[in-house]
Amino acid sequence: MSTLDELFVRLREATTPVEIETLQGGIWQLWLTTGEHSLDKHLEAGMRALSAGNYTQAITDFTSLIDLQPTYAEGWNKRATAYFLRGEYRASLADIRETLRREPRHFGALSGWANMLRALNDDRGLLRVLVRLEQLCPYWPGLQSQLRELRDRFSESEE
Repeated sequence: MSTLDELFVRLREATTPVEIETLQGGIWQLWLTTGEHSLDKHLEAGMRALSAGNYTQAITDFTSLIDLQPTYAEGWNKRATAYFLRGEYRASLADIRETLRREPRHFGALSGWANMLRALNDDRGLLRVLVRLEQLCPYWPGLQSQLRELRDRFSESEE
């Protein structure tokens, strides 16, 4: 079993916020490693641009990374974030889908998708995404209360 797989097994079993945060940090560390110097340069440049609020440059850098390594899920995820921050929700959702095609366990992409669905008042879509997140980490802080609230809302509307 790979280190990433082991971290996901432990994440599923983690119950405390500190433990969950530590495991997520370990997973992010692995996700943010391309294994190739030239790709790392595009990733780092894009992340610097993202931090500086230069979303257009970040999108350019992440697009270069995706062009060079289309199987690298985190390139898609970072570009999805840049698109989201620039207000391009359709492009962001398209990149979230690509991220999840490459790494179905990507809790960052699922969380971003959930935030967009919440903003769009798409409760049915939000429930589907939160259920996927629950499969990865049932004790994600605040997740169970969100799921209960959505399920209660749907059961009330069916009465």
